[in-house]
Amino acid sequence: MAAEASPPNFYAGGPIDRMAHLRRDAAWVASRLTDPTTRILPVWRLQSLVVAGSAPSAAWLTPGLAASLLDGRDIAFLGDVESVAYFAVELSQLDDPAPVTSLAEAATFADLRTVGPLMSRAEGALLAYARGLMNWHARHRFCGVCGSPTESAEAGHVRRCTNTACGASHFPRTDPAVIMLVHDGDRVLLGRQAAWPPGMHSVLAGFVEPGESLEDTVRREVLEEVGIVVNDVRYHSSQPWPFPASIMLGFTARARDTELKIDQDEIETAAWYTRDDLRRSPENETFRLPRRDSIARRLVEDWLAGG
Repeated sequence: MAAEASPPNFYAGGPIDRMAHLRRDAAWVASRLTDPTTRILPVWRLQSLVVAGSAPSAAWLTPGLAASLLDGRDIAFLGDVESVAYFAVELSQLDDPAPVTSLAEAATFADLRTVGPLMSRAEGALLAYARGLMNWHARHRFCGVCGSPTESAEAGHVRRCTNTACGASHFPRTDPAVIMLVHDGDRVLLGRQAAWPPGMHSVLAGFVEPGESLEDTVRREVLEEVGIVVNDVRYHSSQPWPFPASIMLGFTARARDTELKIDQDEIETAAWYTRDDLRRSPENETFRLPRRDSIARRLVEDWLAGG
């Protein structure tokens, strides 16, 4: 098994202490929400409040500035960094976010996929964490067991059914997906989907199905998408990918044969590329490598380096 990639992938390895043992302590959580050192991140329709610029940063608000945003909203305790508590607040029900952006200078709501690669790794990890939790809250306002409304509990890490006859607890979900660099030793297999930005190519990926091991998913997805049988499946590293709710589990795999049989319902094109091919990538609308904050890019770069 390959050693885990170092440094961590984007959105992983943040310095936060999640302090899960204190989430049930409502008095402690309430005290942190009024502590002037606490910082709160507004999230509106999956976009985070950031200070714009060439090196964007999160527009964290103090409890005083955020006071008008907290009443009746879903709030989640993210954790503690150097004795500072960090929270996120879900504001998707607002039709107009302009009053929120006015609370911080040069602030705007932005998609993490746009600003994440330009942020510090630690802050990007916090924003990814907040985005994932707030997306879960927005999508689980009703009980999946009986259909009754749910309410937030345990500092935003549980939603409970309000129907006393049901009382089901629901927890933040993460969908496991494998992402794999398939190679034949000298060449790597890259494909593209029609919905992707022009020119973008990437490694293959797919969701884990019930009753499957991760290795089984790697083999199945590669066979389904490009008709290739693989072996020597090796774990590489993982990456939280809250777009909207995945954990990407990275692997490499060696192709036993190289004749492609592309499933055009899944993949628009796919082809084999040498290291020289990729090093000469024009990075434009004719051909570009995966986005820089993705584990896909990390897998390609490690393969280029001979890993």
